[in-house]
Amino acid sequence: MGVPALALTGTGLFTPAQSISNDELVSSFNEYVRRHNETNADGIASGAVTALAPSSVEFIVKASGIKSRYVLDKAGILDPEVMCPRIPERSNDQVSVLAEMAVTASREALERAGRSASDIDGVLVGASNMQRAYPAMAVEVQDALGIDGFGFDMNVACSSATFALQTAADMVSAGHARAILVCNPEICSGHLNFRDRDSHFIFGDVATAFIVERADTAQSGGWEIISTKLKTKFSNNIRNNFGFLNRTAPETVGAADKLFVQEGRKVFKEVVPMVAELILSHLAENKIEPSQLKRLWLHQANLGMNEMIARRVMGRDPMVGEAPNILDEYANTSSAGSVIAFHKYSDDLQPGDIGLLCSFGAGYSAGSVILKKFARA
Repeated sequence: MGVPALALTGTGLFTPAQSISNDELVSSFNEYVRRHNETNADGIASGAVTALAPSSVEFIVKASGIKSRYVLDKAGILDPEVMCPRIPERSNDQVSVLAEMAVTASREALERAGRSASDIDGVLVGASNMQRAYPAMAVEVQDALGIDGFGFDMNVACSSATFALQTAADMVSAGHARAILVCNPEICSGHLNFRDRDSHFIFGDVATAFIVERADTAQSGGWEIISTKLKTKFSNNIRNNFGFLNRTAPETVGAADKLFVQEGRKVFKEVVPMVAELILSHLAENKIEPSQLKRLWLHQANLGMNEMIARRVMGRDPMVGEAPNILDEYANTSSAGSVIAFHKYSDDLQPGDIGLLCSFGAGYSAGSVILKKFARA
């Protein structure tokens, strides 16, 4: 008996109610800079303190293509005295914030797939940062949705969604589950340094979800998972050193490296060729020409990076809509970015059309998924 075809069916999206424009973010950041430079005027004059430089909307758009971002808490981020979201801690008998976001996205995914909780055997939560060490966020999501089975968390930073997709596909293919729900809740504003000019604009908050199941039992049209391919290569150029061992070295608690840090130029220079090569080799292994791709759903971190990857893969400038961008509205949402692009820009394609979903980020890590649209009779 051959291996059954697998499918990605039913995507879901949770978008926070609050949004911050570049204008608002720059205004807050520049007020922080003004206060800092004014307070440290004497030190700056003597050379003992380095003056901070203001940000600008033009700088942000040129550097990233980002124009706004959704967040769970706007007020705390824009307060020059706080510059951090304020998200009250919940009691242990309440559903946690991250799980609540995942559940909302998951309910939409289940509805779009024509599935109920009783059809799902496992839950994977793949995200860059978990709210706590344990119990696993996936088990909490499983409980909140009433799913009887198993759940566990995964972290491969911005590549978590594609790595979780392959993991789910492998388990369904092996017969360990009929269908698996994958969730990607991201509160990226919680680990972003809003006082860093080079990165204060990068991230937003969101949650996505999707279902992996056998194609021959899918209740609605979906996307056959033709092939998956993963790659990792160690690099310190994107790093976050926050963790449970921080308390054992109290002298560094609260240091800048306990939030997101990156060497942006190095990342651009090294990740673009790595991802383009991964995609091209993946297509070649499956005897698919780049010209056959109707769409590229790429990780949403940087518009220039995505345009260059798409150009290298297609051998030409991508046409409008071929490599959709959601950065202008959502900013970088880590593991959820490529799934948002897929969720918003896949319904218009026709049965038989081929697309490729790809995420990449810290690690370095990258995951490529070749998809083919099908319709149920």
